[in-house]
Amino acid sequence: MTDTATTAAAEKVSPLERRIDMTVALADIEKDVDQRLKQMSRTVKMAGFRPGKVPMKMVAQHYGGQARSDALSAAVEKLYGEKVREQNLRVAGYPRIEPKADAGEGQLGFTAVFEVYPEFTLGDVSGESVEKPTLTVTDVEVDKTLDVLRKQRTTYSETGRAAENGDRLVIDFVGRKDGEEFQGGKASDYTVMVGGGMMLPDFEAQLVGVTAGVQKTFDVAFPADYQAADLAGSTVQFEMTVKKVEAPVVPEIDAEFARQLGVADGDTTKMRAEVQANLEREVKKRLLAKVKEQVMDALLKVNPIDVPKALVEMEAEQMAEAAKRDMEQRGMMMKNMPVDPAWFVDQASRRVKLGLLLAELVKVKDLHVKPEQVRAVVDDFASTFEDPKEVVRWYYSQPQRLAEAEALALENNVVNWVLASAKVSEVPIAFDALMGSAA
Repeated sequence: MTDTATTAAAEKVSPLERRIDMTVALADIEKDVDQRLKQMSRTVKMAGFRPGKVPMKMVAQHYGGQARSDALSAAVEKLYGEKVREQNLRVAGYPRIEPKADAGEGQLGFTAVFEVYPEFTLGDVSGESVEKPTLTVTDVEVDKTLDVLRKQRTTYSETGRAAENGDRLVIDFVGRKDGEEFQGGKASDYTVMVGGGMMLPDFEAQLVGVTAGVQKTFDVAFPADYQAADLAGSTVQFEMTVKKVEAPVVPEIDAEFARQLGVADGDTTKMRAEVQANLEREVKKRLLAKVKEQVMDALLKVNPIDVPKALVEMEAEQMAEAAKRDMEQRGMMMKNMPVDPAWFVDQASRRVKLGLLLAELVKVKDLHVKPEQVRAVVDDFASTFEDPKEVVRWYYSQPQRLAEAEALALENNVVNWVLASAKVSEVPIAFDALMGSAA
């Protein structure tokens, strides 16, 4: 095929966008079309003809357009690939092929528009400050965690006393506006927590101090910005019947409670040890997450690089699909609820930048992951399961899961390198502040 492209190097349009002009000879395209049609004629089937006996004129009539399109695509793809290799370009994403009008007689002209990966020199992190939060798990933290676990297993028992904050009520109610029942204002056997903030303030105020069997009539004012326009700013009247008052029963820390937490023999000492071990793993993970976030922020700060839009768009689409799958797994019907990749562009851009920076750091600073580092990550994951050995075998039999462990080990290498280079100060962090934040 004749290449008469006039552009010796890719034209730089923007920091990462490039354009390459290409021309191909029409005669070469027609020659390729003929070859493709001859190849097709050997196997093509048409009514009234045996395979391989269909006249070329009919083959060309039916398949000429497809053959020409395929020949043209192949020619452009071949020429584009040659130009990219000649100029040693690292292409990001796929090119956009545009027709070019002034190609010359007997020629077809095209312009390939594409993006390349950024070229950059890693910035210096030695001047950046990283605060390394510290926390030692003691009996105090174990007690707090056990208290949370107890409250999570709260049951309720019917009581004859007056309702207090934290109690659970079973009620019937009906609301009327100007004497008429309104939509959504009626329920039977409705469960509500006293002081739980589930109802409007005027309704909530009526729950404290009631006893089973009480009937009350009271007014409730709806806020001006209430979502139902016909009720917004209105005052309505409710009738309520209290069927049950149930008091919370928080379990004691005893053998039965230990068995609920998975300690088969009910040994509370063993239970505390397991809670502490699990808590230490969780604290370690959250401390590392806080450090890792600062490390990544520092890398982005000293490396203000541009990233290809194509990569950001692909990452945003993957994030949107992941979000959709997550919501479907939670039972949400997503068929008519599109998840727009545009919602994730900022996060996607950050991910792509960090991906490029980490890859460069690993290459330049030789931070490649060693097998024993991957195994340490897998062992850490597996340690929370009843049969760690089986979990380890499962990880090593699942390439995708093992790749996730490798990625985490690589991130740890990068974090350790930055911590060794930057200005690090240890700062104690309160248990409640750490556990109340996202990991």
